[in-house]
Amino acid sequence: MSATHLPALPLGTTGMDITRVGFGSWAVAGSGWFFGWGATDDDESIAAIRHAVASGVNWIDTAAVYGLGHSEELVGKAIADLPEDERPYLFTKAGLVWDPDNPQAAPRRIMKPASVRREIEDSLRRLGVDRIDLYQVHYPDTGESLEYAGGGFGDVSPNATPLEEYWQVMADLKAEGKVRAIGLSNHSPEQLHAAEQIAHVDVIQPPFSAVNRSAAPQIAWAHAHDTGVIVYSPLQSGLLTGAFSAERAARLPADDWRSAHHDFTTGLTANLRLADALRPVADRHGVTVAEVAIAWTLAWPGITGAIVGARNARQVDGWSAAGTVHLTPGDLDEIATAITDSGAGNGPARP
Repeated sequence: MSATHLPALPLGTTGMDITRVGFGSWAVAGSGWFFGWGATDDDESIAAIRHAVASGVNWIDTAAVYGLGHSEELVGKAIADLPEDERPYLFTKAGLVWDPDNPQAAPRRIMKPASVRREIEDSLRRLGVDRIDLYQVHYPDTGESLEYAGGGFGDVSPNATPLEEYWQVMADLKAEGKVRAIGLSNHSPEQLHAAEQIAHVDVIQPPFSAVNRSAAPQIAWAHAHDTGVIVYSPLQSGLLTGAFSAERAARLPADDWRSAHHDFTTGLTANLRLADALRPVADRHGVTVAEVAIAWTLAWPGITGAIVGARNARQVDGWSAAGTVHLTPGDLDEIATAITDSGAGNGPARP
């Protein structure tokens, strides 16, 4: 990797130093699948990825399921012409399997060894690389579909693959050189502990923001085990950018998964109240509300970096400098008060 001007930290014991912010490519995946964000422009998406890398961001997080392979293909196209020493690290995920005959159906959480090995070959092909820098389990295997509606994530079926079995497969892929590091996304502290007995958990990827603070125990576990942490949705899917409003939420198209999610419906007022409360902090630092929201997550001990999405280059400019924002104890106290007063989300309000 070439040197960048953005702050970076070691990603656990992986040997990779990553910038405090990374490009998340869920939103660029487009519509036509269960968790789509509405229509997107592929050329704009590729330009956004390239702009992030040119701005110093040195890693991209994606997943096979995003756009049912489309996101990985876009990432592959975006980096294809870059010299080897200028390419960002590529992080992707396995374990959410879709039905190609019914793309609008919710994907199923499957980590059977044969399925994982099929997935990694497909991801390598779409990304156009010989090795993936970080390969992650997207969700624990339940054998059932992944549903946002109602806030549930499906029940464990008798056909679910045990964690010990699928984590061994991930360790095998690392030993074979197909991946550089392995990680777990959306796993509980108890599951992380069980996995650690089989092979070191190099990285975890939980959701974490000033709204969704429920992963504090996982982050503390990682901090105690030399495990890197990259958090996703630090802007709560756009709610903490400072650019969202009740009117915009009401206009979300039906093919944007956010239109039916409680964060954008019953919880919207509290979430927007919290976003507004971040403005005075942003003004004092001369940065955007989005950069304050991201900096808040980066202030937590143990968090290495935050994944932030963008659909165009302008959006990248709104958060790329978040890693340079250093919140003071007074800032953190003010934000903690705002979190409590707003009633937004759940979990501890201060690092």
